[in-house]
Amino acid sequence: MKKLLLVAALFCGVYSAQAIKIIYGPYLQAVTDTEATIVWVTDQQAMSWVEVAPVDGTNFYNVERPKFYQTYLGKRVFGTEHQVRITGLEPGKKYCYSVSSKEVLGTRRHRLHYGDIVTARIYGRRYPGFNTLDPKKESTQFIVLNDIHAKQEKMDALLNTFEDGKTEMVFYNGDMVSQVPNVEILFNGFVNASIERFARQIPFYLVRGNHETRGVFATKFLDYFPTPTGKTYFTLKHADTFFIILDGGEDKPDSDLEYYETAVYDQFRREEAEWLKKVVESEECKSAKHRIVLMHMAPIGGKNMWHGPKYSGELFLPILNKANITLMLGGHTHRYSYNKPEETGANFPILVNAHNTAAKVNINNNGVKVDMIDMTGKVVKSHIFR
Repeated sequence: MKKLLLVAALFCGVYSAQAIKIIYGPYLQAVTDTEATIVWVTDQQAMSWVEVAPVDGTNFYNVERPKFYQTYLGKRVFGTEHQVRITGLEPGKKYCYSVSSKEVLGTRRHRLHYGDIVTARIYGRRYPGFNTLDPKKESTQFIVLNDIHAKQEKMDALLNTFEDGKTEMVFYNGDMVSQVPNVEILFNGFVNASIERFARQIPFYLVRGNHETRGVFATKFLDYFPTPTGKTYFTLKHADTFFIILDGGEDKPDSDLEYYETAVYDQFRREEAEWLKKVVESEECKSAKHRIVLMHMAPIGGKNMWHGPKYSGELFLPILNKANITLMLGGHTHRYSYNKPEETGANFPILVNAHNTAAKVNINNNGVKVDMIDMTGKVVKSHIFR
């Protein structure tokens, strides 16, 4: 009889055997002040769960740790893509976790068939952990990359801006790949590099760019990059800063032949705008010291703008202009640009990061400082916003 294998993996190391393997991950997603989601992929169908413990000096096995399962409509589900949402966490606290996948050998009617269990031994280990976001924290550092287009050398060089112990979040501001024909391009293009450098303990947030909308696998975006809202637009609050992450859709009109009659992004953006109206009126947004917007295709360029950023600007700017926005961070053009309010129709600055620089952002009592750092580690531009 084929053996059933329980694969257990701490986020800081994967434990597996021949029968079933974790081939991608695990990695952190959708981390907020009270929640986090762990994502990983196995090579066989499996039932999975996550155990979580606070980093409080006690051994992981000191007490029974709570288990969180992947469920749908009240039922645990199995497959090869595993996404487990952890709830009930405390703001600004540190947690460690382990992930487990139990292979499903077969089904008969409502029955699932399993075999033996093999568990990794992790006794006595010290576990580095992840921190939940903390709205009351006084300072933070994060980095922003965009337009990598699955170029590994560029990815590796720009990730050198990540500082252990200082960088608390990473934003990928769109076009990390050129299209999404399969799952492999996502992981080989940028996710695996993120996992190796930081993503088991520091979250990244993927802002969908126009190229992430392309390819037959693009509709599975949220399977690998879940968000707090279950949409590709969402908000976060950390270090007294309110982040608004927007999805500008595609760059050309929906009727363009390139989309083969699949695009309905104008309707998508209109729905997003209705959501945005409620967001900027929320107390969470109004009470923040800073408000930062991230959107891949910033509405810049005047008469030279293509339809996507132009229509996004028409919808989003009148709403954002009432919200006392500190800064918008964009990408898409592959070129650096600093766009003053009087030049764009926005009443806040729009800073566009190039494809070959990382934007390192430090927020503290002195304001929001952005350093644009090239692939050699040199600071090529700096800005301060208050």
